[in-house]
Amino acid sequence: MDPSFLPFSRPSITENEINAVAEVLRSGWITTGTKCAEFEQQFCEAVGAQHAVALSSATAGMHLALHALEIGPGDEVITPSLTWVSTVNMITARGATPIFADVDRDNLMISAQTVAPLINERTRLIVPVHYAGAAVDLDPLRELAKQHSLPLIEDAAHALGTQYQQRDIGKDGHVIFSFHPIKNITTGEGGMFCTDDPVLADHIRRLKFHGLGVDAFDRQTQGRAPQAEVQEPGFKYNLPDMNAVLGIGQLARLQQMNQRRSELAQLYLTELDSVSEIQPLTTPAWTTRHAWHLFIIRLDIDKTGMSRDQFMAELKTRGIGSGLHFKAAHTQKYYRENYTHAYSLPETEWNSERICSLPLFPDMRDEDVARVVTAIKSILRSHAK
Repeated sequence: MDPSFLPFSRPSITENEINAVAEVLRSGWITTGTKCAEFEQQFCEAVGAQHAVALSSATAGMHLALHALEIGPGDEVITPSLTWVSTVNMITARGATPIFADVDRDNLMISAQTVAPLINERTRLIVPVHYAGAAVDLDPLRELAKQHSLPLIEDAAHALGTQYQQRDIGKDGHVIFSFHPIKNITTGEGGMFCTDDPVLADHIRRLKFHGLGVDAFDRQTQGRAPQAEVQEPGFKYNLPDMNAVLGIGQLARLQQMNQRRSELAQLYLTELDSVSEIQPLTTPAWTTRHAWHLFIIRLDIDKTGMSRDQFMAELKTRGIGSGLHFKAAHTQKYYRENYTHAYSLPETEWNSERICSLPLFPDMRDEDVARVVTAIKSILRSHAK
């Protein structure tokens, strides 16, 4: 890779974390074991969760949750279309139907107001998404779910370190986190399912490892119990120790890394304030701590006469990476061709054509932000009408 190229994201990994992974590799036990159990416990302490189950991905967490709730053919799950396709794919793979709620134009999240009209006798679950590091407005959504006796599972892939109304995301309810390399902490690949329901936690823990009556690593026997039997058909979604030990090191630096993300985001906001063609997201008042997973802008395609994709391509020619989070799921090939629901998603579609994620990661320098903003202004000048 060109060393002068500024990527959209890069994981921040220390020599101590690399050495910790090497120690696990030398230990003779590299799959799920004591390090995974330690990671789960430390994660509970970090976010205030009562139970945490480490998994091979956040997608695995969504799959297991849908399976545990017995959601299948004939059922409907309400979620935004402006999200990563894994949630929609898992709903569809279970034979259920995703029902898309529109988002707020400026924070890109669903609300009780957009969800309520979609609830009917087939609705089985609501899956809101905390977006870019800000919190979705949880209390009205939880009250709506309670009124209709529906479970609610939060997609918190963007929200490790986020607070809603002074409460850490993950402290209560059912919450799924992601540890993909671009996330606020990484385990290479991985995820965590948090819940305040001990029965659901046990069920997810069982399903993640073939449906056996004990975990992949039995905490009492310090190994795999030979007498373990299948309680129900399950899957293979456990997180190995060589991944978990990286997560332990990353979790210890979460506040430090999120603070740096916040500093960089504030620089972007200051530098772009006078650029009328660029509109960042707004932070809703109920987000009392923003994790700044992403720094997302919307390009004024009408004013510039330039598409978002062209804008991203021109950033690349100037040595700057960018991301798209996300192209609306209902506009993608499979869902366009296989779903006939008449969706009214004007805010989702407006944003899906305009959003772009700028470089944001803890090891960036202030000068990198200045470089990105200079490139943006250069591109806009070249397209000025």
